[in-house]
Amino acid sequence: MTRPRHLHPAQLIVLGFAGAVAAGTALLSLPAATVEHDRAPLLVALFTATSAVCVTGLTVVDTATYWSALGRAIILAGVQVGGLGILTLASLLVLSVSRRLNLRGALAAMAETRAVGVGEVRRVLLGVFALTLLVEAVTTLVLALRFATTYDEPPPRAVYLGLFHAVSAFNNAGFALWPDNLVRFVTDPVVSLAAAGATIVGGLGFPVLIEVVREWRVARTWSLHTRLTLSVSALLVVAGFLVVLAFEWTNPLTLQTLHGPGKLVAAFFTGVQPRTSGFNSLDVSAFREQTLLASDVLMFIGAGSAGTGGGVKVTTIAVLALAVWAEVRGDPDVQAFGRRIPYAAVRQALAVTVIALTAVLVATLVLVAVAPYGLARLLFEALSAFGTVGLSTGITAQLPVAGQLVLVTLMFLGRVGPITLGIALALREHGQLYRLPEERPIVG
Repeated sequence: MTRPRHLHPAQLIVLGFAGAVAAGTALLSLPAATVEHDRAPLLVALFTATSAVCVTGLTVVDTATYWSALGRAIILAGVQVGGLGILTLASLLVLSVSRRLNLRGALAAMAETRAVGVGEVRRVLLGVFALTLLVEAVTTLVLALRFATTYDEPPPRAVYLGLFHAVSAFNNAGFALWPDNLVRFVTDPVVSLAAAGATIVGGLGFPVLIEVVREWRVARTWSLHTRLTLSVSALLVVAGFLVVLAFEWTNPLTLQTLHGPGKLVAAFFTGVQPRTSGFNSLDVSAFREQTLLASDVLMFIGAGSAGTGGGVKVTTIAVLALAVWAEVRGDPDVQAFGRRIPYAAVRQALAVTVIALTAVLVATLVLVAVAPYGLARLLFEALSAFGTVGLSTGITAQLPVAGQLVLVTLMFLGRVGPITLGIALALREHGQLYRLPEERPIVG
């Protein structure tokens, strides 16, 4: 008899997300899921389900007018499942029934939540669940009160709108229930700041959030991961805000027509979204090329590890930047916040970045070959899909079938790719009993 083959945690993540996409596609294909009660085309259902489960927000049909209440509920469930993580949600269900996890289940949950050790998985999972409920509940309350008092929405609809957009914001999905997304709230500080705040919190990553909540009084004890994530995330938020403010201030199609405080609100909200939520309160198709290029960079970097956002992750870029700085200075070690970063982490960061960049470039090449649009717009769509952002210059629905399938692939790769690749690289580390003779090639 042969020993049963157990799936690698990275394989479990891929299969979990693929199963969720398949289930979402099947449910959205039901006639009751559309307003007209007609069966949605398979590509529309697949694209929307992938966008929901991979918390992206790209759409080929208008969410508010095409999908029925059932369809929107399916999308919201997909966003929540995709944001929490298939394995995290499954582990929470197991905990609620059996009050304990077996070793294999604990290892799988560690892969999804980045828990420090097997013994901490239960506590981390419960923390993830509690934080998710807390942030979404607070954001729902703020938005619901604003919709009811300022925009005269009936209380039940105000709560529904608040809940939908709170879940979408915290999970960095970017789905909205208005045809213009959140453009009508461009100068509303309550709606904009509540949505942006939930986006930022969800994008930090659950390990960071849990550590900050537990040890908020003793920041000096925070781990290197938490310090890097918080510092780089803050830097990118400020950079996004300043870029939008600088390049769109005199753009008559975006910020120029707004009053002073409104410009600041719109610029901050817009600068946050490439990190990787995808709401928009300004017309993305009207952005200047400088803003699009800066957004490309922010979308590729993405959010924090083990969070609801996508991209190659801020710590990945931070490690690479620190490695470059150490090389420029001639330092033998890569260091940050009084800690030495192991060489294996630098190699993993480099591998994740190069593989992700290759995937985006190949996908963009295919899009250029099949779609009648310029390189800047197609690259923006590709990075938005890979970064699970959801921002669009308005061409997603007009792409040919091949182009939309490319975006579907990128959304899936962007959600599970960096996670599974990082886990696979970490678990492949092994000792070596010998080292080959060293010889240095010419670099540069």
